[in-house]
Amino acid sequence: MAEHRSMQRAALLDAARSLLSEGGTEALTFPALAERTGLARSSVYEYFRSRAAVVEELCAVDFPVWAAEVGAAMDGQDTPEGKVEAYVRKQLDLVGDRRHRAVVAISASELDAGAREKIRAAHGGLVAMIVEALGEMGHDRPMLAAMLLQGVVDAAVRRIELGAAEEPTEVTEAAVAMALRGVRG
Repeated sequence: MAEHRSMQRAALLDAARSLLSEGGTEALTFPALAERTGLARSSVYEYFRSRAAVVEELCAVDFPVWAAEVGAAMDGQDTPEGKVEAYVRKQLDLVGDRRHRAVVAISASELDAGAREKIRAAHGGLVAMIVEALGEMGHDRPMLAAMLLQGVVDAAVRRIELGAAEEPTEVTEAAVAMALRGVRG
């Protein structure tokens, strides 16, 4: 029974990722989740009490995987500058990944305080990954530099997600150049 529930929960999360990635927050409804998974709508409520709970679980499941991929890319670099570049590039490479697109599709204002706090904590963990490299580069306030660097990444993510006039590779190269120039300052 526990294995069946675990499989159903995973199917619901997978359906939620698809819905968010295809249609944004408006697409994530319990009737749509039920339809995608073949469950009765009332059964969806047995697993999640609200849309915010679905998003909270998506973040809890997907964000560590995403952070591990960023960490692995950074670990493959020998210099602090290389780590900064990998930090930026890997996050922007992941923009097309539906795990990331699902999380980005949710606006923080639609989530309850607990879900927003968990997302903030997860992002804080991501930012913490680059602090050491920035310290090695001589920043006297590496946490502040890391937060500002993440701001550049977040702006580039939004630009790519919006389907701006620039190609994603152009946005990525501009963000990497800006990040590297900025963190050297």
